[in-house]
Amino acid sequence: MTRPAAPVLTTGATALRDRVAAAGRDHGLDEVGCTDASSFPEVRRSLEQRRGAGQHGGMSFTFRNPRRSTEPERLLRDARTLVVGAKSYLEPRPERPVGPVAAVARYAWRDHYAELRAGLAAMAEVLREHGHRAAVFADDNALVDRAAAHRAGIGWWGRNSNLLVPGAGSWFVLGSVVTDAVLPGAAAPVADGCRSCTRCIDACPTGAIVADGVIDARRCLAWLVQDVGVFPREHRIALGDRIYGCDDCQEVCPPGRRDLATADRTDAGGAGEARDAWVSVLDLLDPDVGDEELLERFGRWYIPRRDPRHLRRNALVVLGNVGDAADPRQRAAVERWCRDGDELLRAHAVWAAARLGLADLVEGGRDDPSALVRAEVAMAPSVPPAPGAAR
Repeated sequence: MTRPAAPVLTTGATALRDRVAAAGRDHGLDEVGCTDASSFPEVRRSLEQRRGAGQHGGMSFTFRNPRRSTEPERLLRDARTLVVGAKSYLEPRPERPVGPVAAVARYAWRDHYAELRAGLAAMAEVLREHGHRAAVFADDNALVDRAAAHRAGIGWWGRNSNLLVPGAGSWFVLGSVVTDAVLPGAAAPVADGCRSCTRCIDACPTGAIVADGVIDARRCLAWLVQDVGVFPREHRIALGDRIYGCDDCQEVCPPGRRDLATADRTDAGGAGEARDAWVSVLDLLDPDVGDEELLERFGRWYIPRRDPRHLRRNALVVLGNVGDAADPRQRAAVERWCRDGDELLRAHAVWAAARLGLADLVEGGRDDPSALVRAEVAMAPSVPPAPGAAR
């Protein structure tokens, strides 16, 4: 798609842009920027190259249709401007509860995208009141949000592929309003602030950052917990206590460390909205908690095929990493899933048993009818013991 002709700005365009931005900030947005609605050919090429190299790891999202997600004019006829909004999701982390618990990435503690969409909708309404067409897009794979935010002057591309806001880091969810209004955009993108820093690369538990701004999804824990099938054996111990997402590369990033430290020093005693910062592993593995109940609580997460078996699969890996073999409830949970009718869950339960030193439960899978389970039994001697494993 060719780049649109340079827009002709009227004297009222700047005033309208400012009114739109003010509406977004009044409804909770932390950053607002504008850019023209031309395509993002360099982003499209990157998506296609990564998909061709298999680095998408089977991920769909914007990889499914790179052309569509990098050409805003496909989203709104006669689109001329992208009004991009950023909403911070940084808040205090509640204290870790007692017992085996799993960690959730900060962006997923509660529905920050609902707050983001409210700010975007307010900006779209101002545009409509002035006779323009406007459509809101956020977290729906229709547009590469980070590319739009970069060109709109909100931040720069970090080595970990996140958009980094100067002085605030990457603790933001992003979205856009696509409109046929002609509004003045950013004079220039924000200059690269990473310079020689490689902290995110060094901190990645699986070495998933393979080049500047390039993540190999096949090694990224945030994607692997959302992928289908067997959780890769080579990355199970690296998963640690994570049940959804991974914040490691963001937590070490200098632009956001100050605000992160300030947030976590704040008294989180009343942070009831962040109830999903920690999730009880035993609750996830409770046989009396059905699929519908799990989906009701965690359905806003991306759960592969909307099948809670993947949540339980991840929970078994986490229990193997953080569990205490001396706790009868934890042993009973592993033992129960070693007998489950789902071979995927039995296989991961055998791995958890091996990790916790529960040799009798591992041995019990030796004659399992599933080759998947028998393979886990055969490889059990190579599983390093967890800190809480039986001695």
